[in-house]
Order: sequence, then structure tokens, then C-alpha cells
Amino acid sequence: MSEIVTLSLAERPAQVLIADCIAADRFAGLDAKAIAELPVIHGGRPETLGTFFKVRGGRSGVVRVEGELTRVAAIGAGMAGGELTIDGSVGRDLGLAMSGGRIDVRGHAGDNVGGARPGAARGMTGGEIIVRGNVGDEAGARMRRGMIAGSVVVLGKTGPGAGRFLKRGSIVALGPIDRPATFRYACTYRPPHVGLLLRYLRSRAGVAVADRYVAGRYERYSGDLAEVGKGEILQWVGE
Repeated sequence: MSEIVTLSLAERPAQVLIADCIAADRFAGLDAKAIAELPVIHGGRPETLGTFFKVRGGRSGVVRVEGELTRVAAIGAGMAGGELTIDGSVGRDLGLAMSGGRIDVRGHAGDNVGGARPGAARGMTGGEIIVRGNVGDEAGARMRRGMIAGSVVVLGKTGPGAGRFLKRGSIVALGPIDRPATFRYACTYRPPHVGLLLRYLRSRAGVAVADRYVAGRYERYSGDLAEVGKGEILQWVGE
């Protein structure tokens, strides 16, 4: 049994590559050959994962993905466990309908992080997503449940529509965030659970979170008020 599965991008896709087969819990029972044979969609045509990625290791729920992945979509979709590290930036639909495990992006991420599949009423229902850079539009759309099960932490800038249709769950924004109008300001305070979460990320995931964020003040916005309104966006505003 390998301690880690590593996917290295060998051929940069010419079009969007839908690689929702890349999920840490799915790799736990597969060897390298079986992982390479998993289906992907490239420009609307079926291919295999091994066409684009070199696979090393197998039978592990700890996965690292390497390369220029901005055209690779839906990594971590439906993931229910394990650890997935993306060493660089990644495309849209990261952690789509995710229910468990942890995804750590050491770069930027595209639209719809932790969101829902097309036509679905439910997005992310559990797990952790850490984005050390910026994220695109609609982060956490339709995300459900709460801390830590169902949380998105963004260290960079968050695009428009973050938390749209959010029923429960938390988006912690350490950088600028463009909130939907259906979120209402609740208060400004020092949330103790955010401090605990950020300390956990520093010690467990090695995320370089400055003390000003750990002990800082946050504006709390409740929403989405178009839904049940039990979600929250927490935006850092200072020490």
C-alpha cells in the first residue's frame, strides 16, 4: 500500500478537462493502473485519466495533484474522505457536492468552489476546502451544514456570488469578498471558532495564517436570506 498517490500533469489539456474521478477516497482501493484507466471528459469526448496524468502510487486516500490545472475541472467532486493537495492553481467546480475529507489548494481556484452540480439543489455538505489564493464566482453555492463540516476558507480574493443559495455552512474570507445582496449584516466580533479553525489549519495543514487573522475582528453576514438563512460569511476587517 502506497503512502500517497501522486498525479503529475503530463499533457496540458487543449480544452476543459472534466476530471471528477480525482477524489482521495476513490483512490484508496485502486492501484496505479486502475487509477490511470478512470474516465474523464475532454472537450466533450471521453478519455482516460492516464492520457493526461502520470500516476505514481496507489491504494491510498492521500493524494497530491501537480501541474498547470486551470483547465482541469471538478477535482474532488463528490469526495467523502481522505486528503487531496493541489500543488498549484485549479479550474472550476472544485469539491463539487463534496461530503467529507479535506482539499488544500496551494494556488488559486476557479468558479463554484464547494458548489452544486447543474440542476442540483444541494452543494457541499461536509468536509474542508482551503484555498491559499483567490477563488472565482459562486464559492459555496448551495453549501449546507456548518463548521467544520461544510466550510470554505479563502486566504485571497473571493469572486462575486459567494454563498449564493447557502442554507448552512460558513465561508471565512481573509481577503476581499463580493457578497450577494441576500446576505444581511449581523455584527462585528472576534469569533472564537474562527480562531480555533485557523489554528487547526496552521498546525494540521501547514497553512501560513498570520496572527492578525487568528485573533482578528470579523463582520458576520447571515444568509442566504432567499433560503433558510442559517449560513454565514465571516469577513476579516482588522485586528
